Amino acid sequence: MSPPVDPVVSSEKVPDRVDVVVIGAGIIGTSAAWYLTKRGLSVALIEKGVVGGEQSSRNWGFVRQQGRDIRELPLTMEALRLWRGMDEDIEGATGFTQGGVCYIAKSEEDMAGFEAWAEIANTYQVDTRPMGRTELASFLPDMTESHPGALYTASDGRAEPSMAAPAIARAIMARGNTVLTNCAARGIETSAGRVSAVVTEKGAIACDAVLLAGGHWSSLFLKRHQIALPQVSVRASVLRTSPGPQVLAGSLSAPDFAIRRRADGGYTMSRGTGSIFPLVPDAFRYMGKFWSAFQQERGNLKYTFGKPFFDAAFQGTNWALDAETPFERTRILDPKPDIGPLDDGFAAFKKAFPVLKDIKIEEYWAGMIDGTPDKLPCIDALPSLPGFYLATGFSGHGFGIGPGAGRLAAQMVAEDVSSVDPAPFRYARFFDGTKLVPDDL
Repeated sequence: MSPPVDPVVSSEKVPDRVDVVVIGAGIIGTSAAWYLTKRGLSVALIEKGVVGGEQSSRNWGFVRQQGRDIRELPLTMEALRLWRGMDEDIEGATGFTQGGVCYIAKSEEDMAGFEAWAEIANTYQVDTRPMGRTELASFLPDMTESHPGALYTASDGRAEPSMAAPAIARAIMARGNTVLTNCAARGIETSAGRVSAVVTEKGAIACDAVLLAGGHWSSLFLKRHQIALPQVSVRASVLRTSPGPQVLAGSLSAPDFAIRRRADGGYTMSRGTGSIFPLVPDAFRYMGKFWSAFQQERGNLKYTFGKPFFDAAFQGTNWALDAETPFERTRILDPKPDIGPLDDGFAAFKKAFPVLKDIKIEEYWAGMIDGTPDKLPCIDALPSLPGFYLATGFSGHGFGIGPGAGRLAAQMVAEDVSSVDPAPFRYARFFDGTKLVPDDL
């Protein structure tokens, strides 16, 4: 089932014209629209369902620098800086708090990898440090299991996925810009070779630029316009618990589970591994580009073949802009959670922390994570279509880096100086021979 997400009341009027249309009101789209709004641009943020209704409210809620691909680390650091001031900036509540992130090592080999990553991260002035077995036991006194050690970043944090994107959307509306929910983007129109409008189910909106932040749906939207994007999705399952004693203030990734302390006193929990990869035509079309990622994740994914393949194969990509599209037929993508592994992880969680023996499972859900071959997002202008920009393929990192990624995308659209080097996120890397290899923990 869908996890709860704070409601946002849609703007009533569809504007005839704006400077920028942002498609997709998850954390990336709302953040980009917010920073465009702050630059004084007129913006229409459009969403086929509800604000934050898909992966932006279904993720773990980690806001971390720790373990990131070094190519992504500067953007992650910028995002954390923005998270710290976000509530004041938007005059709203995202649930952000700085509680730290801890990764527990399963083996000495894990510890060696942690130590190597910490050494590199420290050159960026990130406060990551390894913990030995004795220090870890002191750090988590309620944990009965013994492990070789851990990696810890005190400056990392957490936020509430049910709150963050809606809070930013409300700030956009308070500044006079438009947020339209239950309003699917059907496609774009061009004039003189560049973007001129977005056609929605409620009418066309003329504009000078479009930012697509559609997550799982981005590749399908682009196919309507003959634009290739090597992006596939995996299904990840999550649960939340009833309130219980605090065993740590922040977030923890252990060998058999990953947890985040919630503002309501419970925990969000996932297995951390065992996501389901539904094989679809794009998985075969882009197999060569994803080969390194498949090899690295072969022990962490479960592959399935069935209805999603045939749905994707026969849904078509050349739909008319004056009729219903796939985006209206699925307002909120709400995949079925994989409950068995979650129950196993929950049992391991309570076994590791006996003080939590009385907590209960209150809800299960799942979400579709949009991924690229190197697990880095695509944040770039499309040279083949002036005025069109992408911010997609966040590979499970989108919530944590949302404000930084949204700000970078906004800077591109507004033709401002970028706050971080955008080169690692360029669209051309998928096709120019760049070696597409993930490099995160």
